[in-house]
Amino acid sequence: MQIQGHFQLEFEPVRDAFAALFDDPQERGAALCIQRGGETVVDLWAGSADKDGQQAWHSDTILNLFSCTKAFTSVAVLQLAAEGKLDLDAPVARYWPEFAAAGKAEVTVRQLLCHRAGLPAIRQALAPEALYRWQTMVGVLAAEAPWWEPGTAHGYAAVTFGWLLGELLRRVEDREPGPVIVDRVARPLGLDFHIGLADSEFDRVAHIARGKGNAGDEAARRLLQVTLHQPEALSALAFTNPPGMLTSTNKPEWRRMQQPAANGHGNARSLAGFYAGLLDGTLLDPHWLAQMTREHSYGEDLTLLTSTRFGLGVMLDQPGKGNATFGMGPRAFGHPGAGGSCGFADPAKDVAFGFVTNTLGPYILMDPRAQRLAQVLARCIP
Repeated sequence: MQIQGHFQLEFEPVRDAFAALFDDPQERGAALCIQRGGETVVDLWAGSADKDGQQAWHSDTILNLFSCTKAFTSVAVLQLAAEGKLDLDAPVARYWPEFAAAGKAEVTVRQLLCHRAGLPAIRQALAPEALYRWQTMVGVLAAEAPWWEPGTAHGYAAVTFGWLLGELLRRVEDREPGPVIVDRVARPLGLDFHIGLADSEFDRVAHIARGKGNAGDEAARRLLQVTLHQPEALSALAFTNPPGMLTSTNKPEWRRMQQPAANGHGNARSLAGFYAGLLDGTLLDPHWLAQMTREHSYGEDLTLLTSTRFGLGVMLDQPGKGNATFGMGPRAFGHPGAGGSCGFADPAKDVAFGFVTNTLGPYILMDPRAQRLAQVLARCIP
């Protein structure tokens, strides 16, 4: 496999580890970008971007980043808080009055950000087309009763996070959430990152497909069993209602919509550049970064059925937990995306990391491919 891009010589072991990913014949395409101290020290890509393995992965290839998007959305919300345009500890209903229904009058913005609001899933069966109808989805969520008493537990809002925080952004800023996030977070840093992708960009989007024959880790198998055998359970509905949330990534309508939990499009550079912008204070000042990275939720996740640890819109490292560490140091924070893409920062090493792949793995939290690259990276830094 020919590896494209560049790297500083002290990071050659990282380049070798990236190349080794393609020893697996199922690995189709991937990219890796690492910044240290604001300088790009690794920028690599390889493999194929299309469905049939005929189109090479290029320098400007982008793809669906899935839940890596959540961190971008959360920064936009925190910037509004920093500007005094919203209060994290105010009820969501202050900005979105209809949200007060069904016992949610006291649910706060902070609880949405740290997955403690009790709204990871929707009980009412929805039609597949609801996925693309913003007003339908926010109306249903405004009427939904929490699955637990808000603030007393946490459960990952895998996709509902996008409608909940996106509608909050829309109410406060009086425009669609995609442009709010891109204008606030991506444009100042010059990131190739999109929420609501223009048709003119479709020709450089990588086709995403699942790998075969890998059952994943214990957490993945447990969640699969619940989805198959308990279709009305919270954990199942979080990923299946409305239908198509996990199977639509290559559809034009998915790319065009603005779902700021799950359908941001970008590349490894946009992930590394975003986390570098957090480390250097461009996106948030130290007070607000500290808020973002302070532990707000930790322990058994009622959606994912495994231990998760969250700040505000970012996952925090769980050292010693194989499926829940980014692979570097205990202060690392960031967000994985479904199937393997991952972005994070390690403040102790001043590292910003972005890895993307169009070969979906079956893991629930961290993908071993990104973890291996991060572990090799850590050994390259004194």
